[in-house]
Parts: sequence; C-alpha cells; structure tokens
Amino acid sequence: MKLGKRWLPAHLLVWTYAVLLIVPLYYFLASAFKSNEEIFAHPFALPSSFGFGNFRTAYDSADLGTAVVNSALVTALALALTLLLALPAAFALARSRSRLASAMEKIFSLGFLIPTFAALFPTFLLAAATGLFHTRLFMVLFLPATAMPLSVVILVQFMRTIPREMEEAARMDGASTYTVLRHIYIPMCLPGIATVLLLNFLTFWNEYLYSLIIIGPDPEQRTVQVALPTLKAVTGTDYGVLTAGTVLTLVPVWVVYTVLQKRMQQALVNGAVKA
Repeated sequence: MKLGKRWLPAHLLVWTYAVLLIVPLYYFLASAFKSNEEIFAHPFALPSSFGFGNFRTAYDSADLGTAVVNSALVTALALALTLLLALPAAFALARSRSRLASAMEKIFSLGFLIPTFAALFPTFLLAAATGLFHTRLFMVLFLPATAMPLSVVILVQFMRTIPREMEEAARMDGASTYTVLRHIYIPMCLPGIATVLLLNFLTFWNEYLYSLIIIGPDPEQRTVQVALPTLKAVTGTDYGVLTAGTVLTLVPVWVVYTVLQKRMQQALVNGAVKA
C-alpha cells in the first residue's frame, strides 16, 4: 500500500499526459469525417457518418497519390544513401583510437549546431549550379548530408559496444574489412540502424522548406508536405478535407513506426542498461 501511494503522483501524471495526447488525436480523426459546419458546431461529437467523401476529395484535389509516391521515392533513396555513407563512417570511427578519428567524431557532432534554415541560400545556389534545381534527385543527394551527424553519432556508440575479440577472430579466419562490417557489426547494430532509419524517415518525410524551394510546386514532382497546403483556400478552407488529407499522409508514418518500433525500443532499453 505504501509503495502504491508513492507511485500515485506518477500514475496521475502519466494518465494526464495520455489524455492530453488522446483528446487532440480524437478531435483530429473525428474532424476528418465531418463538414465545416459539424466541426465548428460540435467539435468533440462523433461524426454523423463515417463516409470517405473528405478523403476522396483531398486525394483528388491535391493529387496526393502522385505526391505520396514522390515522397516515398525521395525518402527511400535518401535513407538508403544515408546508411550507405553512415555505416562505413561509423565503423571506421568506432574501430580507430587515433586522435584524428576523435577529431572527426567531434566534427560530426558539430553538425547539430547548424540551423536548418542557415544552409538554405547556399543549397539553392548549389542546386542551380549543378543543374539539379527543381528536381527530386537533388533532394535525394541533399537529405543524407543533413542526416549524417545524427546517424554517425548513434551508430558509433552502438559499434563501440561490440567486443573487438569478435573482429579479431574473424580476421584470423581471413575475413576482409567489408566482411567484418557486413557479417559482424551490421547484424549486431540492427537496433541502432532501426533507430537511425526511424528518426531519419520522420525527418525526410516531413521535410517542407527545402522541398518547396528546391523541388517546387510542380504536381508531378512535389512531395506530400508541399501538396497538403494546396487544400487551403483564401475564400474558405474545408477543414474536414484538409484533416482527411493529413490523415492520408500519416498512414505511411504509422506503418514504418509499427515495423521499426520494436527495434527502437530494444535500442533504448540496451542504452539504459549500459548507462
């Protein structure tokens, strides 16, 4: 009983926080099935019907099908390139004990200090100079550069927990550096890789500023975050349609999180135990 009373404030805080999350989520999902009149007249009431008219309108008006494909293409290729660059870099930094490696790791960490908007103008000039302005290819090449600091720092910490004896045993069996990375470090760092993938996926999928400037509003190339604002209107916005369109763009995020959440939770638990 004493232990239960001690935990009572913590339980109250947790449930209060849960309510603060659930209520806006309920309002958000319910609004996707309502008209403007229903939203303003009865904001927290259940929808009068659960038809998918708002979703069809949002899908057609903003051409969300093409936008989702564009976002998925840019995000998937950028994630693949990020891992292709971050894994070897983290592997080299984790294995090396030299001062140069330590300095390089600190340089990667300094990447957290650069505000996103600070690189907008140089990035615009670079896109124009390379002839890749208003193309998805430039975003595929640019997004991994923004993700390298976080990705390398996370992967280095995971790789340093792997015993060197495993690598030495593989070397004695004639394993190359690539083989050691592929068959020892990568399988043992899957929780860290899942964490990097999930965090970068959220960043890449939700990226708006650079997608708007670099790719532009072209319906054939624009991403979902650029397409969604087209559902707004100066004369009057249909908030039910706008909310429905937002729900559609969140479905891929929910799917990816569902797939990777166990690996990420394992990474957090492992980090807590080591700490």
